[in-house]
Amino acid sequence: MITRVARAEATVQPLPGRTWYTYIDQQNSPAKNVTVGVSIYPAGSRPTGHVHDTQEETVYVASGHGRLVTPDATADLEPGVAVLIAPGTFHITEAGEEGPLELVCLFSPPVVPGSYEERRA
Repeated sequence: MITRVARAEATVQPLPGRTWYTYIDQQNSPAKNVTVGVSIYPAGSRPTGHVHDTQEETVYVASGHGRLVTPDATADLEPGVAVLIAPGTFHITEAGEEGPLELVCLFSPPVVPGSYEERRA
C-alpha cells in the first residue's frame, strides 16, 4: 500500500511566522509512527522558537536559506542540507532575507502541528 499526497491535497495550517502543510499523518494515511509536512517561512521570518517534548524532528532544506538556532549550536540552512533536532531541544528557525525558506519536516513519533507552540522554553 502507498499513500500519495500532492501540495494541493495537503492540509494547510498557518503557524507563527510560517505556513505548515501536512502531507502524511494519522488522519489521512495509515501512518502510525511519523508526521511529514512542509514549512514555508517568508523571507526574513524569525518566529519565536519552540520545543517538541517527545518528537525527533528531521528537517531537509528544499529551497531557500536560513539558520536553525538552538542554545548549543547553529546550523546554516541551504538546499540539500538535513538537520536532526533531538526531542526536548529548544529551536528557532530563521529565514534569510533573499526569499522564502522551504523545509520538509519529519516527526517521530507523530506530532499534532502547532501543539508545541504553547510550550516554549
